[in-house]
Amino acid sequence: MKKTWSRKWVSSSQPRKQRKYRYNAPLHTRRKFLSAHLSPELRNRLGTRSLPVRKGDEVKVMVGSFRGYKGLVDRVDIRNSKVYVDGVKIKKPDGSEILRALQPSNLMLTNAVMDDKRRQQALDRKEKKSVQPKKEAKKK
Repeated sequence: MKKTWSRKWVSSSQPRKQRKYRYNAPLHTRRKFLSAHLSPELRNRLGTRSLPVRKGDEVKVMVGSFRGYKGLVDRVDIRNSKVYVDGVKIKKPDGSEILRALQPSNLMLTNAVMDDKRRQQALDRKEKKSVQPKKEAKKK
């Protein structure tokens, strides 16, 4: 098994190799691992199924004890692949409250912040790609 991370890695059915790929990935690639599904209305409007979560997005918690809770993303931890949502807090044994770390796969984006240039460019690229007609195979 290779020691270094490779962008050209082709997926494996072995969980250890999948874990290794994610753990050793550089931060610019880990950003893509932080994608969450879009709500049906947002999906129709943007023409895509998921987007990477960013600070300021409005999300709905889909799984866990906070299921159904809606809030704004307070912080995104790329290194640990976690998202922190305002209002989703847990109590520590000393009585203080801290934000609970959530996995982005357990969230649904209900309202996305679109003032980010890169996010807008990515959606434009996706739109341009879907508009291009597919080439038909020649029949003999």
